[in-house]
Amino acid sequence: MFADVAPRYDLLNHVLSCNVDRVWWWRAARTFSHVLRQPDARILDLCCGTGDMTLALRKRAGKTANQIAGADFVHAMLTRAQPKTADKNIALMEADALRLPLLNEAFDLVTSAFGFRNLANYDAGLREIYRVLKAGGEVGILDFSEPTGILGKVYRVYFKHVLPRIGSLISGIRGPYSYLPDSVERFPVPEEMKKTSLAASPVRMSRWPGTADRGLNSVNSSARLTRSRSAKTDHLLMSSSG
Repeated sequence: MFADVAPRYDLLNHVLSCNVDRVWWWRAARTFSHVLRQPDARILDLCCGTGDMTLALRKRAGKTANQIAGADFVHAMLTRAQPKTADKNIALMEADALRLPLLNEAFDLVTSAFGFRNLANYDAGLREIYRVLKAGGEVGILDFSEPTGILGKVYRVYFKHVLPRIGSLISGIRGPYSYLPDSVERFPVPEEMKKTSLAASPVRMSRWPGTADRGLNSVNSSARLTRSRSAKTDHLLMSSSG
């Protein structure tokens, strides 16, 4: 399904979000500037798709000579990402987010923009992220959630009826853009995601003023996790906007 939409994936993202998707990536990258500016930092963009979030991370890092990698299990998406990331000091890998071919505690930062929602098992996804994250490392998850109230009603009409038609018209494929509203509806709201992360590993949580607090809560939620280690236990600090 994702391979089928790859050729027009970028165009559709920009059209369907009215180009706001660029703002989301930029803000997410800006949040982790303190990590991205570290010359020895290693960063993984999980479910990277065609590489837009990966590129936002590299741009935010500037001339810092750190290591940034993008991983996705859809070959067609990586094929689209390759020319965009060429000569940008970005490594791309074809990999399953639930079974990453990576060493334990390898990364200082793991991000996932609009991809975590598509994992078959959120618990397993969180456990795998936790496995490859260094002690003291951070995670940023950016994804959709449904708003409430009057705005939520308008949003659902657009998302369930207008968006699939526009997506199908531009891509020539119906299935993926009918799947999108359903996947967002199934995706846990921030509070439920906190419970999911608790089930995946021991966590400690606090509120983080992320993108949703800056007026984007109608279309997305974000989460930030920090792994730290004490002599006795490992834990995650997860904060979720919403």
